[in-house]
This record gives sequence, structure tokens and C-alpha cells, in this order.
Amino acid sequence: MARRIESKCKQCRREGEKLYLKSGKCLEAKCPMVKRNFKPGMHGPTSRTRPTPYGLQLREKQKAKEVYGVRERQFHNYFTKAKQIVGNTASFLVQMLEMRLDNAVYRLGLGKSRTLARQMVSHGHILVNGKKVNIASFQVKAGDIITVKEKLMKSKLFENDQARLEKHQAPSWLHLDAKAMTGKVLSKPEGEDLKQNFDATLIVEFYSR
Repeated sequence: MARRIESKCKQCRREGEKLYLKSGKCLEAKCPMVKRNFKPGMHGPTSRTRPTPYGLQLREKQKAKEVYGVRERQFHNYFTKAKQIVGNTASFLVQMLEMRLDNAVYRLGLGKSRTLARQMVSHGHILVNGKKVNIASFQVKAGDIITVKEKLMKSKLFENDQARLEKHQAPSWLHLDAKAMTGKVLSKPEGEDLKQNFDATLIVEFYSR
């Protein structure tokens, strides 16, 4: 898969809001979105654009791709699968993105960011129902148990994470056992859990042109 080497902070600035692509920096005062709250580029804060309907749809698609760290071909495949299901295509699209293993690890708080969660999965540190799964796009389902390998739990990465996990609020479709650093998928995300900082309806309109 192609690697994106562009600064994550620049991606947030382009979208005009925090996408929380970095674990700690996004919450600090030195976050570039706080210091330079304007789009990147040579025109700086004086840049003025009037996006067309197509431009708005494109930006929502790009924002969703950046949030979940998915490239174009894979993202389009999610749309194709969602379109084949009878019902609200936008909701099914977000549901599939949310039920990626790397996102589930992030939502449980086991990974401080989706980037870190994806790295944990790809390095084989995450178990699903007791078996190692190193595919970030693996679709979890209701009843799946997600755990962190014991070796990783004893590492410096989780050295002071117990207190943080105890305060972490997992979404309603997931259950977190902070003490055991284990999560369980209770159901598919629905309702409020599908609300994101992008408009999935515009994404459906973009691909349906």
C-alpha cells in the first residue's frame, strides 16, 4: 500500500479542523491547528476559495480517507460494498470504516491514535479471539474479543496507560475492560456512533456522479 509521507498536521490544516491523527500533539497548545489555523500553502491566511458542489464532495471524501488512513482504491471498495446492501449507503459506509480492526483498537483506547493502533495491528501485537491478526482492515464482528499481547502490555508503551484507560469512554458498540486491557465488540455501530466529522452523504454523492 502507498505510504503518505506528508505531515499529518498539514492534513488537519487543509481540512480546517483537528482530525486527531497524532496521539499527544493534537491535545497540546503547540498543535499547528492552534498556532496556524489556516490552510497550508504560499498564500497563507489570505487564501480565499469558493468550493463548488463537486469540491465540497471531494473534500469530505478526502477528509474521511485521512481520518481512517485509507487509500483511494480501498476506500472506493468500501463504497462499492456499502452500495450493494439494501438501505442507507452512507450509514453502511461509515459502519464498515468503524469496524476496521485498527479503528476498533483506537476506539477502545488501546491505541492513542489510529496510526499507532494500525502499527500495533500490523506488528502482530493484537489478538482477536485469541488469534493474532495483523491486517488493519480486518472487519470485527459482534462477539469478537480484542486483546493486547501480554508482552506488549509490559512494555513502556503501556507503562502508564492503566489510569488513562480507566478514564477512557469507549463507544456504546464496544466494551472496554481497562484492567485486563481487553475489549469486546457488542454490536455494529449505529445511531450516534455513526456520526463523524465528515458528511458521508456527500461522499456517496461524489461516487454516484
